[in-house]
Amino acid sequence: MNGFFRDLQQLIDEGHPFVLCTVIASHGSTPQKPGSKLVVKADGSLVGTVGGGAIEKQIVDAALALLQSSTTTSTLDTHLTHELGMCCGGRMTVFLEKHAAAPSLVLFGAGHVAKELSALAVAAGFDVTVADERTEWATDTRFPGARVLVRPADDVAREHAGGPDTYFAIATHDHPLDQRCVEALLDKPWSYLGVIGSRRKAERFRQRLLAAGFSKDRVEALECPMGLDIGALTPVEIGLSIAARLVAVRRAERVKAKARHLASV
Repeated sequence: MNGFFRDLQQLIDEGHPFVLCTVIASHGSTPQKPGSKLVVKADGSLVGTVGGGAIEKQIVDAALALLQSSTTTSTLDTHLTHELGMCCGGRMTVFLEKHAAAPSLVLFGAGHVAKELSALAVAAGFDVTVADERTEWATDTRFPGARVLVRPADDVAREHAGGPDTYFAIATHDHPLDQRCVEALLDKPWSYLGVIGSRRKAERFRQRLLAAGFSKDRVEALECPMGLDIGALTPVEIGLSIAARLVAVRRAERVKAKARHLASV
C-alpha cells in the first residue's frame, strides 16, 4: 500500500471526517490527469494533490464547504483559463466525496436493552460509548466494539460537552438517575436525546424539567418513550426500535433533500 492510501486508511480507521477529491475527466492541457486524488481534511490540511495553484484552491474550498453541508457528493467542472486565469488552457472535472466522522452514541446504563442497542448501533456505524458504574454490567465482553466507562452515568452526563452529531440514550437501572442524566444533558447540543420508559414516566419527567426552569422547546425535544412504536416487548425488540429511530434521525436531512429534489422534478 503506497503512502497516500495508507494515510487514507488511517483517517478512516480513526474516524476523522474528510473529502476525497478525484479527477474524473480532463481535456486539453491540465496539471493532473484522471485518477489523480486529493484528500482534504476538516482542518484544511491536504494529502495528495490535483495540481496545485488556483485549481487546487478552488477544489479545497469546495471540499471544505461540502464538509459543512448535508450532502455527501458534488462535482466540480472548471475551465482553467476562462474561469481561473491559469495558462494551462484545459478543463478538469473533479468528483468530491465526503467521508463524515462516525456519529457518537452515548448510552447511559449497561442493562439488557443497552446491550442489544449497542450491538445494533455499532453495526450501523455509530461510535458507541457505554457509561455505568456497575462493574458486573459494564464490561468489554458485554459491549464488543463499544467504549465502556465504569463510572456513574450522571457524572459522565455532566462532563460530556455534547455536539451536533451526538446522540444520547438514557436507560439506567434507576429513575432518579435517569432524571439527573436528562437534566445534565438537556441544554447541551445534541442530535438526539431519549429516555427509556412509559408515557406516564415521560409526563412526570417533563413536569419536573419545566418546574426546574428548562425551556418548553428543549423539554419537548426530549424523546420519551424512546424509539419507534413497533410494539416491542423484549430487550432485542426494544433495542431495535431505538436503533431504528437513531438511524431515522441521522438520515433525516438526506431524506428531506431527496424529497425536495423529487418535488422540484
